[in-house]
Amino acid sequence: MSLPSPRYIPHTEDDVRLMLAAIGVTDLDALFASVPEKLRLARALAIPQVASEQEVAAELAALAARNVNAGSHDWFLGAGIYSHYAPTAIDALISRAEFTTAYTPYQPEISQGTLQTIFEWQTMICGLTGLEVSNASLYDGASATAEAVLMAMRLARRHKVVVAHGLHPHYGEVLASYVRALDAEIVAAPRAADGRTAPVDALVDDETACVVVQQPSFLGPVQDLAAIGAAAHARGALFVVVVNEALSLGLLRAPGDLGADIVCGEAQSFGVPMSFGGPALGFLATRDRHVRQMPGRLCGETVDSRGKRGFVLTLSTREQHIRREKATSNICTNQGLCLLIATVYLSLLGRVGLAKLARLNFAKAEYMKQQVRQTSGLGLPLPAPTFNEFVVSVPDAPAALARALDAGIVGGLDLAPYAPELGSSLLVCATELSTRDAIDRLIAALAGRTS
Repeated sequence: MSLPSPRYIPHTEDDVRLMLAAIGVTDLDALFASVPEKLRLARALAIPQVASEQEVAAELAALAARNVNAGSHDWFLGAGIYSHYAPTAIDALISRAEFTTAYTPYQPEISQGTLQTIFEWQTMICGLTGLEVSNASLYDGASATAEAVLMAMRLARRHKVVVAHGLHPHYGEVLASYVRALDAEIVAAPRAADGRTAPVDALVDDETACVVVQQPSFLGPVQDLAAIGAAAHARGALFVVVVNEALSLGLLRAPGDLGADIVCGEAQSFGVPMSFGGPALGFLATRDRHVRQMPGRLCGETVDSRGKRGFVLTLSTREQHIRREKATSNICTNQGLCLLIATVYLSLLGRVGLAKLARLNFAKAEYMKQQVRQTSGLGLPLPAPTFNEFVVSVPDAPAALARALDAGIVGGLDLAPYAPELGSSLLVCATELSTRDAIDRLIAALAGRTS
């Protein structure tokens, strides 16, 4: 076996001979002796001939142009990953050397920029959720939800989990996977006629660890958190609120103010690119009295021996740091880059800017609802109030989406696999990027007419 091009493999022939001699092997082929002959490729790889960087770049650009994306089409697809405008300053700021660190910031003396970012992120999440303490992020909204439920089960020392209608179906699947090997019972609460969760009082008992509700729900309705939280607390259960569209926290009342004990979810909307569905940015906040059972880790502020302010990891419940049986989570990442992006995004917008942006999203969605009501053949099957996402009934969902795509629009999510009881319907989302012209063209496409 000959060596590949030195352009990609830095080892010389002499380097290879020395390494083979060190391990007692005669040649490279001997390294694959355990692989059956019939499974080895006996010819050269079928790859194109060498090309210049310019030619390769042009080829990759042509391949990328075949993808539909939010830059090439008007985008009304949400359902967990949302298209929002990210200020151009983000890329410049996150590239600064202060935020450069190796993997995760175990060495505070060389990672102060990253650690302070985490500290600021935790502060922002506490402000948005209305709770007292936040961790340094989790992988995504789905794993954050599962971790919140495990945390509630540890705190309550109970095994039953009531999941209100409207939890993102993918989150529900992840949750089921997390608790499959545990003595856990998941009970699903039904949907009321208006789209919200029906009262859960009868489902909550003395074995219930927590009640989980998504706000807004997967189908868009804004839930009555106070009523659900009261039902949970009446039986000693914890109240867990999942936020899938983080921008809604800029408009809706903070879940912690409405009784939530744990608030978790997905913060991709805060400037993090959609990136074909990830990586994303999970978050989790809780009340101070529950901090010892909070998964992940927490960054705190302190002073050094000279009295200078500094930042350190004050709670790190990873099994590498404490006894394995005491670990609350094996998640060790802080989603550093995604967290940094979201922190810069929130810093640029500020409290007032975030609230204005949230109201703009709400207004765009309300305009789209108004157009749906005025269009024959379309309908709004769930009358409950919404934020920026809602269900539209259409005569033929696949055909409607195809017409929209032909018009340069990604028109939403076909709900047939997720809510078949609603009949032919779509889940659509309007953000600040949704222009009036794009909304009008979408409505026309869904109705089967030209705008």
